[in-house]
Amino acid sequence: MSIAAATQVAPWIWVPITIGAAFAQTLRNAAQRSLIQSLGTLGATLVRFLYGLPFTCAWAAVVLVWTGSGWPGGNLLAFAAWLTLGSITQIAGTALLLKVMAQRSFAVGIVYSNTELVQVAVFGLLFLGDPLTLVTVGAILCATVGVVLVSMRAEAGGLRGIAAGFGDGAALLGLASGCAYGLAAVGFRGAALSLDGVPLPVAAALALVGAQALQTVVLGSWLLARNPQVVAGSFAAWRVSLTAGLMGATASAGWFTAMAMEPVARVRTLGAIEILFALALSRRLFKERLTPPILAGIVLIGVGVVLISTR
Repeated sequence: MSIAAATQVAPWIWVPITIGAAFAQTLRNAAQRSLIQSLGTLGATLVRFLYGLPFTCAWAAVVLVWTGSGWPGGNLLAFAAWLTLGSITQIAGTALLLKVMAQRSFAVGIVYSNTELVQVAVFGLLFLGDPLTLVTVGAILCATVGVVLVSMRAEAGGLRGIAAGFGDGAALLGLASGCAYGLAAVGFRGAALSLDGVPLPVAAALALVGAQALQTVVLGSWLLARNPQVVAGSFAAWRVSLTAGLMGATASAGWFTAMAMEPVARVRTLGAIEILFALALSRRLFKERLTPPILAGIVLIGVGVVLISTR
């Protein structure tokens, strides 16, 4: 059975694909965070694309052989434009996320970046015409309130705690990261949808390879010109970089495939389960305590995940 046929038989297949992508993304973020001290924010961002590109090329080759698809048609100019939008904004989102992690913590960085849940719904509606059902809106609202509670500063409490959580420099960087990731998600879905004549998983695979190639060239060239020691350092730290690349490629393959199957808002709302993975990992590695607001936020995020996956 081909990937396209499997999608028709099991239209819910995007749900486990998205959950797997969120888990792989959490592992990738953890690997990248460990590289910030030695490579800096941009160096840790580069390894995601540089070391992920071989894996994404292999994945695209498997998908092409499996489906027997030829080269797609469609508006290649539109494909390039959407791909450029997604690629550049994803570089920005990754760099900003790692900056927040360096200033605050692993879990807080993930939480702030997930403010894209609201932003991506608006972008998807405005740019792609993705519809928002009442259930989808309810799921987005639940997950968003959960994100706010998880981000609240416990030492202040109440509205002051919420304001403190979103009012410092790290919060602004996190919000900007969420905005960039939201634009990236829309750009990548737009790129996949602009290709005609091939199954959606194939379009997603080709978009992913194109994006990671562009990102490697753009960011790699910038660092080679401005700070070549960082690029050399990424090769010295090849073991951790390879882990980041593999997990990044796995996550991206999942995101691209899911977003080619379903509207961006639904995929990214279900992807909020990444917060749960991040909190578990952060607590285990960094011994962070789960306060009552955080626990309440986790419950609301869980409600949003259930709603979005069972509409």
